[in-house]
Amino acid sequence: MKAMILAAGRGERMRPLTLHTPKPLIQVAGTPLIEYHLQALVAAGFEEVVINHAWLGEQLENALGDGARWGVKISWSPEGEPLETGGGIHRALLLLGSEPFLVVNGDIWTDYDLSRLRRPLHGNAHLVLVDNPTHHPKGDFCLAGTQLVETGPARLTYSGMAVLSPALFAGQQPGAFRLAPLLLDAIASGKASGEHFHGHWVDVGTHERLAEAEKLIVELAAGKERR
Repeated sequence: MKAMILAAGRGERMRPLTLHTPKPLIQVAGTPLIEYHLQALVAAGFEEVVINHAWLGEQLENALGDGARWGVKISWSPEGEPLETGGGIHRALLLLGSEPFLVVNGDIWTDYDLSRLRRPLHGNAHLVLVDNPTHHPKGDFCLAGTQLVETGPARLTYSGMAVLSPALFAGQQPGAFRLAPLLLDAIASGKASGEHFHGHWVDVGTHERLAEAEKLIVELAAGKERR
């Protein structure tokens, strides 16, 4: 299974840090955010990673190169202008191949074990959901057991981690488009599953949440040292 890191966003809410640095290269507790993903992917057994980019993308390529430093092969999918999540994945399909692939947002931090997603995909999408954070109280999707459903007693937030089938993008034309409508279609046709993750997860989209992620990483590292 291949993996894709979505790294094309401009990071408007992270200015001035992102004026001259792409958001995935922002330091979080001394390490560029995207390196946490590479480390987690390697630990989970992934060997091939596709990364898209737009804003200051050359910096990403110069910093990460071909991935040999982490023991993975990185392929790059430059966009020029951002294509949104759906369009960015669609553009990268030739690099991702014909089998289901892992997708992870480049602007989250989590201790989720990505090896849990290296399993057969039944349907067109499997999403990892988390409890609704304070900045997104209404959530995104409903979960009934392991099935994503259109309505339910409670909504959960999409974590930015998923396994997707290329079939999810059937009929789509190149260009900018959102991923959410495709996921909603998969849910309506009963082709989307999900799971509720209760571990650590931060959407590093603002300066405040950057500080939250740094505090959490330091605390977890200190806890490991005490053990």
